[in-house]
Amino acid sequence: MSSKDERVKRVIESIRTFPDFPKPGIVFRDIFSLTKNPLVFGDCISLLVEHIVEVHNDVEVIAGLDSRGFIFGVLIALRLNIPFVPLRKKGKLPGETLSLSYSLEYGNDELEVQKDAINPKAKVIIVDDLLATGGTMKAAVQLLNQAGADVLEGIVVLELVDLNGRADIPTNIFSLIPVSD
Repeated sequence: MSSKDERVKRVIESIRTFPDFPKPGIVFRDIFSLTKNPLVFGDCISLLVEHIVEVHNDVEVIAGLDSRGFIFGVLIALRLNIPFVPLRKKGKLPGETLSLSYSLEYGNDELEVQKDAINPKAKVIIVDDLLATGGTMKAAVQLLNQAGADVLEGIVVLELVDLNGRADIPTNIFSLIPVSD
């Protein structure tokens, strides 16, 4: 197996950037370019799993944020042999749900989790592809706390450090690739 630094470098190099998308002044990071290469995608998942095993070997549940957090979260949960729980936008989950409304820089949104998805005091890690302003991750922590979970950490593949999104999130954040523009 390649060294950690070599694998991180491959992951970084696989993520394409698109200036001025979706509007002028925005530099879009295309996480889907990572998933096109199974070797590099596997490196990414392995690096995230290795971090979890080293720091939180007592984790009991992986929660993935709608929707790209599902791509990474379900694979991490599978490798760790623990449950995966989706955190979805309002109205996308059947059965009884807990929900939390939150504000974003462009409006309001709402996250939901099924009431019976997480046992009280379960040790949970939240997974997403990207941390920008932190609004959705913060809401996810609050929603899981409302469900009685113990949120150990939020984990992202890419963090836009200049936006300081982690500042208001009430848990630790691990980013595989911190990016400054």
